[in-house]
Amino acid sequence: MKKRSCVALTVALAVAPLLAAGVPGQRAVAADSGTGGASSPAESTLLRGVDLETVTIPELQARMKRGSLTSSELTRAYLRRIKVINPKINAVLRTSPTALRQAAASDTRHRLGKVRGPLDGIPVLLKDNVNTRDMPTTAGSLALAGSPPDTDAELVTRLRAAGAVILGKTNMSEWANFRAEKPTSGWSAVGGQTHNPYVLDRNPCGSSSGSAAALAASLTQVAIGTETDGSVVCPAGMNGVVGHKPSLGLVSQSGVVPISAEQDTAGPMARNVIDTAITLSVLSGHNAASADGALTEAVTRPSSLRGKRIGLWRLPSLGAEVDALMTRTAARLRAAGAKVVEVAPPYQDRLAELEFPALLSEFHRDIDAYLSTRKGPRDLAELIEFNRTHPAERSCFAGQELLEQALAAPSTTDPRYRAMRAELKDLSRRSIDETMATHDLDAIASPTNPPAWTTDCARGDNDVIPSSTPAAVAGYPSLSVPAGSVDELPVGLLLMTGNHRDAELLSLGAAVEQRLNAWRTPRYLPSLPSETARGE
Repeated sequence: MKKRSCVALTVALAVAPLLAAGVPGQRAVAADSGTGGASSPAESTLLRGVDLETVTIPELQARMKRGSLTSSELTRAYLRRIKVINPKINAVLRTSPTALRQAAASDTRHRLGKVRGPLDGIPVLLKDNVNTRDMPTTAGSLALAGSPPDTDAELVTRLRAAGAVILGKTNMSEWANFRAEKPTSGWSAVGGQTHNPYVLDRNPCGSSSGSAAALAASLTQVAIGTETDGSVVCPAGMNGVVGHKPSLGLVSQSGVVPISAEQDTAGPMARNVIDTAITLSVLSGHNAASADGALTEAVTRPSSLRGKRIGLWRLPSLGAEVDALMTRTAARLRAAGAKVVEVAPPYQDRLAELEFPALLSEFHRDIDAYLSTRKGPRDLAELIEFNRTHPAERSCFAGQELLEQALAAPSTTDPRYRAMRAELKDLSRRSIDETMATHDLDAIASPTNPPAWTTDCARGDNDVIPSSTPAAVAGYPSLSVPAGSVDELPVGLLLMTGNHRDAELLSLGAAVEQRLNAWRTPRYLPSLPSETARGE
């Protein structure tokens, strides 16, 4: 990231509580606390006058500075919620045995005035493909379920240095959904099936499913996901939280189980944009203990959308109800002073044609390199054989067609592969750059996801969701914020913009979040019995 953008991110996004979508208690909640809603004292989201569902990191830091709250109390509260709520959704694989010691160390730093930054003492859950030296890192596969990695991923090192409390690991789609032609998102042989907290028989989407579901259920303050194409933003949208896919290279991928170095990135997820932005500042190596001065009025007030130009990419293939929600969303943005114009980014068919073959070659190269650092299968061929000989790996779906296709794919030194990746990079960037230039846009917006489909191992996912692809392939940033719901099921608004404009995107996302105010408390409904299951 260029120096000017780093400064903008640190100064404009690090600590101002006004960037969150309202103050605690003012964000919308489900009106009915009856069927399935958390209601017992053990399930309460209240902690010493703080509502965990709505509180932001700057508000938590202010309380810890005053001494009215400690990291130890906050960490215990989340650990209690994990114990009580997680059996409903199966989002958290394990908690760290050192979490409370980490919190106690943060409390000491707060008492001594030696706080390391805005994440000091804040609980963070990690997707289970991010290396941790003190906990297993499996990518959902029994093949890696033995000894933990020897070292932390670089992003974990940064989180620890910033004083974050590494609370534990979240379940994920096995091998980040790069295993079978018809996978079931949120399922892994290690962790079983993660459920959508809003309606439990519905799917959480994407491979960062556990991170998103845990956030929706208020089992952590922030979480880390990873994305190759859609696996941060789709779970965020489908679970009603915020997810940011950073510009490629902004967050180190060292020590993260890969699919493709050309598209992979870890990214922050939270219940609001300010917490997402603060976490990104740490992940990207630009931690700041404080920010001097207030944010500009364009960010902190509802009028901040005035004069912004947003291109709406409707994607009617996601259904009439989602399209109607996009119409309402556009009207609300226009009412706030934004100019919304309809767009259709070009080259999408060609991107869909080329992306998967390129990923096959890259996965073979990159997974071989990663497996060589771990105990277990030493390369892709050994991994395929492991799956063939371990029945538990086939308890939801048996296929490993993508692994087998990757094994047979052209090498990344092959001219055919190089031509594919060059064309992908060119067309994906042009699809965004040309659309933004033609319409003089600040960002392109589209629906992040359809309403969650019913989880079904026999059928697999119903997730042809093209909105994430342009930014994912281009390496440009994207951000999903809650837009509303269809029959209790959350739908996100995906914002994307030009390369390394993460700070501007987060600022715009905060303004959109504040205007839409669409977050809702999940009710853990067992099903929607009156409705025919979607996708069937």
